[in-house]
Amino acid sequence: MPKKRRNRGRAKKNAGRKKRVACELTGKLVPKDKAIKRYVVRNIVNAAAISDLKEASVYEEYTLPKLYYKMHYCVGAACHRRIVRARSAKTRKNRDPPPRRRFGDGKRSK
Repeated sequence: MPKKRRNRGRAKKNAGRKKRVACELTGKLVPKDKAIKRYVVRNIVNAAAISDLKEASVYEEYTLPKLYYKMHYCVGAACHRRIVRARSAKTRKNRDPPPRRRFGDGKRSK
């Protein structure tokens, strides 16, 4: 039977079984090396409340803490939510990581 991917969709190589993690969207248990992982950094408060907090704060140079969270998705849910997309056989051979989006000027461009 032909192989679709070089690593068969996993990153375990010669490690045997891997611990399972729960998908954030479906709750499905997925092997940790197969799960699609995204690291999320967001503010604890929303953008509308930041200016109110700065005005009410006693400290002038206080930076609000951020939430750092690692999301795990199963393949089906990640494709459904368009976190990852299906690629053609030719582009599947490309193993370089996707280009990182940088927001230097503070504006998000899509």
